[in-house]
Amino acid sequence: MTGFNASVDVMEYRAGDMVQTPMKIPGLKKYGNIILKQGLADSMVFYEWIAEGVNGAIQRKTITITLLDEEETPEASWQVINAWPAKYTAPDLNATSSEVAIETLEIAHEGMTRVL
Repeated sequence: MTGFNASVDVMEYRAGDMVQTPMKIPGLKKYGNIILKQGLADSMVFYEWIAEGVNGAIQRKTITITLLDEEETPEASWQVINAWPAKYTAPDLNATSSEVAIETLEIAHEGMTRVL
């Protein structure tokens, strides 16, 4: 997983009678697209989610991403709000290579909250 970030634009404001140094105020809140990668498996979840959007209306979901330790115990968890698939990349298929086939899903969203 990559691209899991949030930022707030900094806007400068100065009224006509203020000193030369402008005030800095918060602007738009932005969230980076999350990129998920997994080895090609029997699961069609990634593909089916974006296929629904390509063939009809985009389906927004609240999803949860959980970080597990070696014993598969949850260590941290984030809730991602109004998430929808923005891009799907199928694995490169090369018969002369021994690399694992990796599929990628890019998810756009409107906010995230750490819940654990």
